[in-house]
Amino acid sequence: MATDHDIPSPCPSLRDRKKAATRAAILDHAERLFEERGYDQVTGAEIADAANISVKTLFVYFRSKEDLAFADTWLIDAVVDTLSRRPSGTSHAQAVGEVLNQALRTLNPDSGGLDAFHRGFGESEALRSRLLRMWADYEDAIATVLAREASLPAPDPAIRLAATQLIGIIRSCTSDEVREYVSGFPGEETDALRGWIRQAVEQVDNGLTRFLDRTSQSPGI
Repeated sequence: MATDHDIPSPCPSLRDRKKAATRAAILDHAERLFEERGYDQVTGAEIADAANISVKTLFVYFRSKEDLAFADTWLIDAVVDTLSRRPSGTSHAQAVGEVLNQALRTLNPDSGGLDAFHRGFGESEALRSRLLRMWADYEDAIATVLAREASLPAPDPAIRLAATQLIGIIRSCTSDEVREYVSGFPGEETDALRGWIRQAVEQVDNGLTRFLDRTSQSPGI
């Protein structure tokens, strides 16, 4: 009898492949233009023209220009996957730190390290607002993983606090304070950022243990 594993996954249709190619092209051109000229200096019409599509089509794929700057979910996808599969003896904070260090290993050394995650977008207020929403979404995703691990139907206050601290490790890496700290090590910025990640993981680890110890049934935090 055939099993689900014996049934090959259906190939994407030509229409789906074309849609995926168009979306990828839009993102590629948007990223290039943002980095060349800065987010605020690029219009949606210019991105559409570079991708050889109409402005109307552009906004079928993306609701706003801000969404173009934060469309890539590789970071939270990697964090969720690593947290879910972390081996025994690896803390939640260490798992997050490993994702960040892996990102540093795969990024171009000249890209500015993890800061390349939202490099070239300037100081747009719209982007700052969108970035805050993105961090909130990331926090929700991590809280869901922690709740599932604790066999809870939904995050409780302790889980929410833990998720906030874990996302804080990631947020700190692109903060003005850490950027300034890292810039104090010319030619060694990536090593300095890696050192900061290690410190952040240790600090969060020191504060998370009791919150994630599900053997304690105390309702207090």
